Amino acid sequence: MNNLRGPAERLEMWGWVRWAAARIAVLVLLLAIGMAALLMVTEGPRWNPSGPVRARLSVASALSAAPAEGFARADAPHAFAFPRDHGPHPDFRTEWWYWTGNLVSASGRHFGFQLTFFRTALAPHMAPRESAWATNQVYMAHFALTDTRSERFRAWARTSRAALDLAGATAEPFRVWVGDWEAGSDGSAPLPIRLRAGEEDVSVDLWLDSAKPPVLEGDQGLSRKGPEPGNASYYYSLTRMLARGTIRVRGERLNVEGLAWMDREWSTSALGADLAGWDWFALHLDDGRDLMFYQLRGKDGRPAPWSAGVLVDARGGTRPLAASDVRLEPRGTWRSQRTGVGYPAGWQLTDLRGGLTLTIEPRLADQELDVGARYWEGAVQAHGLEGTRTVLGSGYVELVGYDDRLPAAKR
Repeated sequence: MNNLRGPAERLEMWGWVRWAAARIAVLVLLLAIGMAALLMVTEGPRWNPSGPVRARLSVASALSAAPAEGFARADAPHAFAFPRDHGPHPDFRTEWWYWTGNLVSASGRHFGFQLTFFRTALAPHMAPRESAWATNQVYMAHFALTDTRSERFRAWARTSRAALDLAGATAEPFRVWVGDWEAGSDGSAPLPIRLRAGEEDVSVDLWLDSAKPPVLEGDQGLSRKGPEPGNASYYYSLTRMLARGTIRVRGERLNVEGLAWMDREWSTSALGADLAGWDWFALHLDDGRDLMFYQLRGKDGRPAPWSAGVLVDARGGTRPLAASDVRLEPRGTWRSQRTGVGYPAGWQLTDLRGGLTLTIEPRLADQELDVGARYWEGAVQAHGLEGTRTVLGSGYVELVGYDDRLPAAKR
């Protein structure tokens, strides 16, 4: 897709396009704008190669976008049906399939992984064109691996248009792919899901099956991100997926198993102009419960009232978490030597209604993705108390919208 321009110019163009890895629609709108312009001038190759792309645009400078006319909007609860809703929703401007997880080898070696696929529609309808490259859909993927013992974090990104089988998504059988990075079921049943991705000397080949039914986030799956009508997404999660398979890293092939999390959202709307970013937490607790909470942050650094989450019990029952139910306190600051951006170095999360308090710590400090998109997404571990009972956990945290003006964190 990039043959028309030289390497430096391509990096400049794609730096902000890939930044759509952050998971709320305003960021993916930027991808749509850039990809629309690119598709008008070139029919180029299969996908953007993974490489040392650097972010050109911060989240805080881009949290505004014009309304997208002609697309469907998330404005009322949705009648979810599976496996249909595992597949694509092309009437909406953007969606993503998001997997993260913590894995352990037979010898106890820990790995964290992230594999994410994004779909963005460049226009509500496909204009007639004779070219086999013609499409109004663009796909992007991010793949990252945390090798805790080696204290090494690596990440890659790919982009492609949904033409000539280069990228796409289907519901039955379920499959989403960008090149040979893919997630899909083996036959008509939507589960288990096989994840496969590899780059350089790193690859994962994992089977994931869900131990709990889908969790509909927000109001029956309608997750509101602001007060305006349609300023929302359809959002569900498979919060506890049993994972097994193999990891290849630096010449070693290891059998692994562990727990993973799947997030699915689709929407058209953007974040409000007063928001700077968010902190997203997905935790597996050792008593069988799962906890998700995202805190939207205003430009003044304060939590936004549309922050929300859910606590899932061991049997799959849910308790919604409102912004007023959770106190999230950053602990310390870690600053990236690569980008100069500062992020919280840890957190204390308190469920004010349930009495659960968790201290959450990254497995590695440096789990910052700088693949055109710049954000922190990494494996974490948790420990705390609920009354007098000790609670342990593991999971993933995503941090979006941080820059050099990071407020001083509590210590």
